Amino acid sequence: MRDRLPGKLLRQTFQQVVQLSQRSGSRLAVDGTARTGGRKVGEHEVDRGAHGPDLRRKLHDLLERLPEDLARQAVTHASWVETRSDAYERLAFLGDSVLGLAITTHLYPRLESYGAGRLTKIRAQAVSGRSCRDVADRLGIPDRLREAAPDDVAPAATDALVQTERVLASVIEAVIGACYLEFGYEATADAVVEAFTPEIEMSLERPADFKSALQERLARRGALVIYEVTAEEGPPHERRFEVAAMVEGEELARGAGRSKKDAEQAAAEAALDGLAT
Repeated sequence: MRDRLPGKLLRQTFQQVVQLSQRSGSRLAVDGTARTGGRKVGEHEVDRGAHGPDLRRKLHDLLERLPEDLARQAVTHASWVETRSDAYERLAFLGDSVLGLAITTHLYPRLESYGAGRLTKIRAQAVSGRSCRDVADRLGIPDRLREAAPDDVAPAATDALVQTERVLASVIEAVIGACYLEFGYEATADAVVEAFTPEIEMSLERPADFKSALQERLARRGALVIYEVTAEEGPPHERRFEVAAMVEGEELARGAGRSKKDAEQAAAEAALDGLAT
């Protein structure tokens, strides 16, 4: 399976996407609305299909079945090896694409009345750094990182890594990338959708568009918020941005994220929290 090329993801046709979505648990009703388990999913309704109590089971099982070299690479930080290609970064790059396609494929038939912009926001929330971190915690990734750390790495340094959202999110993506290489897209996508079910449902129930909420709040007093990038760090494939939410030249709050959009949302969320106090 490992000779499977990442480019195959880009050759998914529209029909295949819909078919894969239907096999992952959704089916289209006669009236064109998405249904799962007999329940209609409307504009404000959430599909709560039957899932076992352990929402990490499938992804956990795939991780346990990975060859030793792939499993080790998926939890190896770049600072622990001499060659960066031996760390999880390349796998995370691949896994990010697999994760995005799996969640998009799952959401597409359920939300056929939603425009592309709204779908993008829901998907972004479902696969955000915070969501990936939560899945990593459920999958026991922090413990796996501690076990994989070399003996000459201080425990305090390892603890700092396993508490970092960016690291945990990257490792989850690396695990997904490794599973894709070994087991193929369909098995991996099915496991991903199961593992991210709480995050998917949360994004449907309570979409977190903090930027819109902040602007609506400020508009009541005639103010306009703008976002300024205050810092960028990390290599191109693992960039991290810090953004300040500014109103009339004054800083309300700052936020950080793996993209400018994520950082802006984080800054808006922090600004809203500040205005509420």
